[in-house]
Amino acid sequence: MSRTRRLHRPSRTTAGLTAAAAVLALFTGACSIEEAVCGGGEYPVMTVNGGGSACVPDGEEPSKGWVRYPEGKVPQHVGDTWDVYWETHTLDENGRTVELPEGE
Repeated sequence: MSRTRRLHRPSRTTAGLTAAAAVLALFTGACSIEEAVCGGGEYPVMTVNGGGSACVPDGEEPSKGWVRYPEGKVPQHVGDTWDVYWETHTLDENGRTVELPEGE
């Protein structure tokens, strides 16, 4: 006696769950998009002896009282390592890294 196997097509439930998982993956992935500190054509600067930051158009120098971040320590995205670090640190008038006083 020979037996024949029937191939089973995926049920509508399986297809629905697969589609739902794909949509969920798209939404979850969208949440991981990093927000840039500055827009295109700009670079970030910080206040001397203060906790302020801003963006300056490429090709322009920062205004008096503002400085560029030290090379290799420039925040690129909101919440990245350097963005978090500079929340509690700044540069003094001599370019040395110093801790910000509490509440700055």
